[in-house]
This record gives sequence, structure tokens and C-alpha cells, in this order.
Amino acid sequence: MKTRFILPVAVLCLGLNSCKSDPASPPPAETIAIREWKPTDTRSIFGNRAQRGLLLHTKKADPGYVLFNPSNSTLTYLMDKQGRIVHRWKGELHTILSAYLLENGHLVRLERDTDFPTFAAGGIAGRIREYDWDGNLLWDFEYASDKELIHHDIEVMPNGNILAISYEVKNPEEAIQAGMNPAFVAKSGVWPDKIIEIRPVKPMGGEIVWEWHLWDHLVQDFDPSRDNYGVIKDHPGKININIHGEPETQPMTAEQVEQVVKMGMLTANATADNQASDITHSNAISYHPSLDQIVFSIKRFGEIYIIDHGSSVEEAKGSTGGKWGHGGDVLYRWGNPANYGRGGPEDRVLYEQHDVKWIREGSPGAGHLMVFNNDIRMPGNKFPSMFAAIMAAGSPDPELPLTDIANYSAVLEFAPPQNADGSYQLPENAPFGPEAVVWGYTAPDKYSFYSAFISGAHRLTNGHTLITSGAQGRFFEVTPEHEIVWEYWNPYNFNYVLPDGTAAHPGKMVYTQFRSTPYPVDFPAFANKKLEPIVPQPEPFIFKMPPKPPVAKAQAD
Repeated sequence: MKTRFILPVAVLCLGLNSCKSDPASPPPAETIAIREWKPTDTRSIFGNRAQRGLLLHTKKADPGYVLFNPSNSTLTYLMDKQGRIVHRWKGELHTILSAYLLENGHLVRLERDTDFPTFAAGGIAGRIREYDWDGNLLWDFEYASDKELIHHDIEVMPNGNILAISYEVKNPEEAIQAGMNPAFVAKSGVWPDKIIEIRPVKPMGGEIVWEWHLWDHLVQDFDPSRDNYGVIKDHPGKININIHGEPETQPMTAEQVEQVVKMGMLTANATADNQASDITHSNAISYHPSLDQIVFSIKRFGEIYIIDHGSSVEEAKGSTGGKWGHGGDVLYRWGNPANYGRGGPEDRVLYEQHDVKWIREGSPGAGHLMVFNNDIRMPGNKFPSMFAAIMAAGSPDPELPLTDIANYSAVLEFAPPQNADGSYQLPENAPFGPEAVVWGYTAPDKYSFYSAFISGAHRLTNGHTLITSGAQGRFFEVTPEHEIVWEYWNPYNFNYVLPDGTAAHPGKMVYTQFRSTPYPVDFPAFANKKLEPIVPQPEPFIFKMPPKPPVAKAQAD
């Protein structure tokens, strides 16, 4: 059954180069007029030439703070709603991913290790570090080798342990034995995800006290002579190893890989042989303490999954035991029921989604799930994906007609149907619900709010939602009635250079933001702290279009 959406009408600042104001002072508290898009209008995917800084600050805005990592830096900033940086942490390694502030004032964040010989994909990390309020390094954990690498996101648990997503390597023979179609097995093998729980051992190192491997919970109907063979729809708790089809999962030529590496959208060790290796690309993880469950997002599959953390390490390998009786099998999944034989393409909801999390206690909607739905498909696109369009544009600030890429983004809040005992309802021969979302946000024109990758959303304690449109580095706060009451565009880029001398993210992605995280004014970390604007404030980065290459003169006959 096709999922029905409740997608709102919003007051939005339309066009990536509109809503200009003096970023040094809050603009007046007023709504911004909506204009209609025309088919001839262009979409600036990264908004590199847009006005930056604080664009809107109304009296309705939540008075809290926003934590984010300025682009291409080793920094993390804490910003007030006036757009002023009130605190910062500086490390040695590149950080563009998750950073979280603890109640004691410490900062825990993912950082990019200097050596990861195998893996070549977005969201590379390999290090978790903890700093005190003054920026002193307290803990350093490395999980980066030729066999495994933590990436994208972490979750600090109430007991102080940390959940992390990690790649692990399976060679081509192992993938084929697991039942994977050899036509989709990369020459370099495949990199399925696992989840590890780390008990910090300070000042350096950690103990893995729990783990869950996707590879232990597979099903396939491709080859009865191989492992994991079964009827897909009869095993909704297992993951089909032969889910394929997203444009970016298809192998690229060596020339295409080289071009994307130059754009800064792949790491330098990317090759044509490993571009189909990243078969899952999980990008978000969250933990629910009272349920003792983990939710995570697999971008490639267009689904979010809930598993039981209450199982032992041995139980997590199988399908029995644990708090909910299913071992490590999937308890709940949502977004693409065709993946488990309970729907078709028309039933798909999630596309390239990011940042799934439970809404925390104390906020409206507590216990519901919220997800950033990145790349909702629209008919008539000229390009199969945003990445293909960027490559075709050949510009650091591509502006393309809306008719070329008609996709859009949405933030969705939904409530998984549960039984009285807390288990999840799965109708016979039907997909997991719900059929309708509780709340959603899109731009009224479907075009001006669009980030095909990264991004996130957080429910605030006042009921508003802070949204990060990552491709543009745009943060904005919306009310339950879908009015934008605060808006800020990241103005920073520090041109971080990797140890080998190459830029971490050269070219087009100038102001991008993986995520931003809000904190209320009464967050315990701020007790007895003077959160005043630092002096001087960081210098904004001014984007300038590179000069066009000279036109070669024709040689004389």
C-alpha cells in the first residue's frame, strides 16, 4: 500500500541567492514572501554564491545554541541564535561529520584518520576523540585499518559507551558464497556495515564490548546452492544481499572516478574496482535507552532499521534470544518494502535518507522517529542523480535548470506501530507501517529545499524543528505550522589540507555541512559558563568563481 504523506505548506525563503540581509545583525522578525518558480529557473545545488551568515531571526525562534563543524577544518563551533560563535574546539585532524556535546561540557566527535588504505567513500572517519571544555584532548580511539573503518556517525550512550558504524571487508569469494549476484560484486570485494559498542579506555584506546554484523542477517533468492537462500518475503527480519539499483552504486569508469575524486566527492584511493564495494553506506545511528534498541539508516537501501541491543554478542549473531526474542534480526524496518518482498517501487518512501533518530523525552513527539529524506524522485529528470548532474555541469557552483533535476527533500516524523508489549506490528503479507507520517516538512514549491546528500533534522523542546540542508550549509528552524522563524547559512571554509598535501574537499563543496545539533539554553554543559561571542569572530570565507581557462588559439595551416 502506498504510504500517504502529510507534507505541509511552509513559509520559505525561495531561491538559494535570495533572503539577503546584513549577517552582522539579526534581520527584522517578519515572514518572507513566497514566489512561484518558473520552469526556466535554475537550481544552485551548493549555493556557493548565496548570501551567508544570519538571514532571519524572529521572536518565535528557540533561544538555544547550535553546534556544527565549519567546512574543511579541524574546528567545532558553538553558535548562539544571533549567529555569533560563543565557543570553539580545535583538534589536529579533519572533522566534517558528527560532533556531540556531553552534559559535563566535554565534546565527542568523529575525526578523519590519516591512513585508511582500503576504504574510499563519503563519510570516512576512523577516529573518535573527546575534548574537555577548554579543548584539551582527553581520549583518542582509532579504528582504521585495511579491514575495518568507523564512518559517518556515532551515538554516546547513557553509560558513557559509544555506538559507532563501521565498514568491514568481505572478499569477492565471500560475497558470492553469501549468495550475492556475481554481476554486482566489485573486484575489490564488498564493504557491509557492522555496529560496535566501544567502552573508552582513556587516554587512548577502547574495548569493543558488543557488536552486530549485517553479514550475519542476510537472505537471498538468487542461488539455492549458496548460503542464506530463502524466500525474501518470509524473512522480513533479514536483509536481501542482492538489493541493487541506486545510480551511485553502479560501477564507474576509471575516468569518471578520477573526475569525481578531483571534485572532492571521493577519497584519493577510490578506483573503478572499489566503487561498487560500498553496498550499504549506513550514515546515522541512534539509541533508545528504555527500549534498549538501536535505529540506523542504510542509504543505499532506502531504509531505516531497528535492532535489539539487549541481545548478547552471541545472540546478536543469530535469530533468537535477546530482549525481544529475535536475536540480531531486524525488529522493524521502514522506507522501502520492496526490499523484503512486501511492496513495489511505488511503495518506496525514503531516498538517500540521513540522520534518523528517536525524538528525545521532553520534546513534542517523544518516541517517534525523525528522518531527513534527501532525494525524493520526480519524473522528467534529465540526469539519473544529482551527482551525474554535477559532473555534467563542470563548475564549482553548478546552476542547472529545475527541469534537469526535479528532485526535492523532506523531513519526516513518523510513529512505528507497536503492540502493547512494545514489539512492532507486522501485518501478514503486508509491510511494516505506518502508512502516513505524523508530521512533515517540504518547501511549498518542492524545489527550494533540496539536499541530495548529508543533512539532518532535530526536534527542539519547544516543538520547533532545526533542519540542516547540508549541500548548501543551510540551517533553519521551522514551527509545527511550518513557518521558518530562524535561518543561517554557514559562511566558513578553512581549506584543510590532508597530510599528503591534497585538499580534503576541493572544488564544489565549499560550505557543506554534514549536520548541526541544537542544545537548549539550560543544557547542563552550559552551567557556570560565560557564553559570550568570542573576539575576534572567525573570518568568513568569500567564494570566488575561478577564472575560465583560456581558449586555445587555432594553429596556422
